[in-house]
Amino acid sequence: MAPGEAALRADDHAIVVGDGVFETTKVVNGVPFALSRHLRRLSRSARGLGLDEPGEGRIRSAVDAVLAADPTAGLLRITWSSGAGPLGSGRGGGPGTLVVSTSSSNTWPNAERVYLVPWMRNEHGALTGLKTTSYAENVLALATAKQAGCTEALFRNTAGMLCEGTGTNVFLVIGDQLVTPPLSSGCLAGITRELVLELADRDLFGSAVDGVEVRDVDPGELLTTREAFLTSATRNVSAISEVTGELEATFGPVSGNPAPGPVTTRVAAAFDELEARDIDP
Repeated sequence: MAPGEAALRADDHAIVVGDGVFETTKVVNGVPFALSRHLRRLSRSARGLGLDEPGEGRIRSAVDAVLAADPTAGLLRITWSSGAGPLGSGRGGGPGTLVVSTSSSNTWPNAERVYLVPWMRNEHGALTGLKTTSYAENVLALATAKQAGCTEALFRNTAGMLCEGTGTNVFLVIGDQLVTPPLSSGCLAGITRELVLELADRDLFGSAVDGVEVRDVDPGELLTTREAFLTSATRNVSAISEVTGELEATFGPVSGNPAPGPVTTRVAAAFDELEARDIDP
């Protein structure tokens, strides 16, 4: 179907209350990257939301059909909802709805300005760790960031620690180590984050990195970090050039060293090498 054609019932619970889960990944030469990992996370999210799972075979068949119809696709999105339901929070009980859609690739700047928003992620919430379609909080945060000339927003959690972006995980370079918030901070277990951690464990960043520390990160550490970068399925590894917003309100403008720095460059290159040699790592 073309993007403008009607594809969902008006009472589908993904539309009515955001009762669904999803995955987005880039498409490389007609093949979705790391699809198996994304499907495993989709299943985890569905179970966490109390949804029946659509079945991997069904999803893969739909993916193949959609990519055959759009051979120039740059992005692939898989959405699974609880299906049709009442115009309220209660679920319907019918079959779920599976939607597979494509678009062109996103284009990101060489280095990104990010905005630390005043709102907190609830690391104790019912949806923590699930990739659900209830994204209005992210929409508002990203709109606020874009009004300030930034391309991504960062959240703290209720403990005041750095958490994640609207669609990204965040890494800092402190000394010779990569540092990133733990999943207990409330951040999503990003597929690209996961692969970067695995690359670090295999010492594939060379002398640029002396290990990874997964720990709580105080936002003030953005003031002293050598470098910082974002990871996501559509960005891979993307350098942070400046942090503004709440951090600026507290400390003044925070600009890092010229971005991308040497560590970010090496991590990005290693990730690109992985992508080139293994489309489904």
